[in-house]
Amino acid sequence: MGIVDKRLAELGITLPGAASPIANYVPAVRTGNLLFISGQLPLKEGVVALEGKVGDTVSVDQATEAARLCALNIVAQAKAALGGDLDKVTRVVKLTGFVACTPGFAQHPQVINGASDTMVQVFGDAGRHSRAAVGAPSLPRNAPVEVEAVLEVA
Repeated sequence: MGIVDKRLAELGITLPGAASPIANYVPAVRTGNLLFISGQLPLKEGVVALEGKVGDTVSVDQATEAARLCALNIVAQAKAALGGDLDKVTRVVKLTGFVACTPGFAQHPQVINGASDTMVQVFGDAGRHSRAAVGAPSLPRNAPVEVEAVLEVA
């Protein structure tokens, strides 16, 4: 068991299986020492765990938890792409988070903190990253949050 797997166990986190794409794309692409993870939804057991728009039917706390689920799905995709070895992740370079929200909503950063905090929990200091948090009128499967990632890998 690797260092990151031990940390996940200590945190009581069981990673989901890596989700299959829902359209014409691949879940991860490695080029050189970078691993690009396609946008991940807040899936739990293969189903979107929460639907709706933040600021309407979804609260900031619920959306933050959805962002956490997105991050765990990113980690699951990375594990699959790296042959099961999460210790190959040397740095979380960037997260881009999309928040499906009402027009006046302005707490995008707080929502995407759910994903950012999870990356730091899982990867320690290597989980600290640059980031964008963007509002969107809608997201696939009526999800309130979607997060993509760029990881540096060995």
